[in-house]
Amino acid sequence: MAPKVLVSDKLSETAVQIFRDRGIDVDFQPDLGKDKDKLAEVIGQYDGLAIRSATKVTEKILAAADNLKVIARAGIGTDNIDKDAASKKGVIVMNTPFGNMITTAEHAIAMMFSVARQIPEASESTHAGKWEKSKFMGTELTNKTLGVIGAGNIGGIVCDRARGLKMKVVAFDPYLGEEKAAKMGVEKVELDELLARADFITLHVPFTDATANILSRENLAKTKKGVRIINCARGGLVDEEALADMLKSGHVAGAAFDVFAVEPAKDNVLFNLPNVVCTPHLGAATSEAQENVALQVAEQMSNYLLTGAVENALNMPSVTAEEAKVMGPWIDLAGHLGSFTGQMTDEPIKAINILYDGVAAEMNLAALNCAVVAGIMKRANPDVNMVSAPVVARERGIQISTTNQDKSGAFEGYIKVTVVTDKRERSVGGTVFSDGKPRFIQIKGINIDAEIGAHMLYTTNEDVPGIIGTLGETMGANNVNIANFTLGRAGAGGEAIALLYVDEAVPAEARAKLAETGLFTQVKPLAFDVA
Repeated sequence: MAPKVLVSDKLSETAVQIFRDRGIDVDFQPDLGKDKDKLAEVIGQYDGLAIRSATKVTEKILAAADNLKVIARAGIGTDNIDKDAASKKGVIVMNTPFGNMITTAEHAIAMMFSVARQIPEASESTHAGKWEKSKFMGTELTNKTLGVIGAGNIGGIVCDRARGLKMKVVAFDPYLGEEKAAKMGVEKVELDELLARADFITLHVPFTDATANILSRENLAKTKKGVRIINCARGGLVDEEALADMLKSGHVAGAAFDVFAVEPAKDNVLFNLPNVVCTPHLGAATSEAQENVALQVAEQMSNYLLTGAVENALNMPSVTAEEAKVMGPWIDLAGHLGSFTGQMTDEPIKAINILYDGVAAEMNLAALNCAVVAGIMKRANPDVNMVSAPVVARERGIQISTTNQDKSGAFEGYIKVTVVTDKRERSVGGTVFSDGKPRFIQIKGINIDAEIGAHMLYTTNEDVPGIIGTLGETMGANNVNIANFTLGRAGAGGEAIALLYVDEAVPAEARAKLAETGLFTQVKPLAFDVA
């Protein structure tokens, strides 16, 4: 059955057609997102939800989204999506961070020109039949210092455009390295220095706990007298009350805001102040940008639902289409290894240690980690997936560590998962053979070669004669067909293990018979999600 996607906001017909051309069953209802109750009523039918800003994806909506796998926002901001609830539900949240970068950067530059030359007020005055040349004395941008808070995708474009205007650019961004700053032609500084030096300040950071109110009253007081402030990023980055006071006092010479702490902004302390330019969140409002993000969201959702490729996800590692092709068997293996240790572990887990060797160490380890953790967590919660499992593990205080190393053995690469509890450590290793099929290659340090099936039986025993016969006879007596039989031992007469791949689940009666023989120290049925 084809995946089914709901488009609940206004997306271009071209984007909707992309879904159809890719074989996605798309339901285009551009006004549905405004009706929360109706959305909650129908959302359970869909595998994907494509939105803009009008649709609010709340915890209530997600609670009804039993089949939902992905939400994609045509745009950067995802404030209208409860990402924590989505992660716990196992729903991927995507955005389209690159489709409107240039548009938003250009708007910031336009706002800077507008406030520097008081263009909106001058235009209004001239339309009114006045000719007030002396009233609208502006300032040049050339040779002025622009302070850029956040030099990522959009901020980086603003830096480039500003340098073209012959401005001096200083940037505050904890993630900007000195080498990258030099290539961009900007000077990396700390926030206090930026505040003290900048003639213009423009913000290009997301709204997070770290950036909320970054231009607080205290920080605004540190700015150079006569500074002009531009915010085309997110509302809540600037203390609007404090800024209004400083505009009135003359400490701040002007401000240009496209975003506000409360939107829609029908009333705001910045409104009607002199030399304050306000626009209604127009950063991405160009026909080119709207089309770009719509097309991008359709492609990303289709790629995920059809191939498993994860692009621009906010709550799980991204996996490109090329990576998905190569990594598919390794992701399956990671999940099986996690599932094995999860099914074998009855005590609370303290830590999960994952070793990647050879070719496995060169892959997208973040995605493989998610698969391992999901496999482990499924024992306690069958509904978890690669999105929700890390959240569950974090809530339980489980420590996750990874080690990667060069090829160290006979296999081109392998993964080894070790689960740590208060009582013991349990480990299992596996690889992917040339046929693309995952195999278990080591359990408890004992080397094996076991094909992975949907139903398996794991036993441990002392290495003595009669084990193979007892297992085969008991399975036969209970009408259980053995597809594959793997044995391994630590050494002659030492600990030994057996892993049976069987056609159906081993009944309790058969397991009880094995236990009654006294030969086995452990008899454990296992189940794996094998395609």
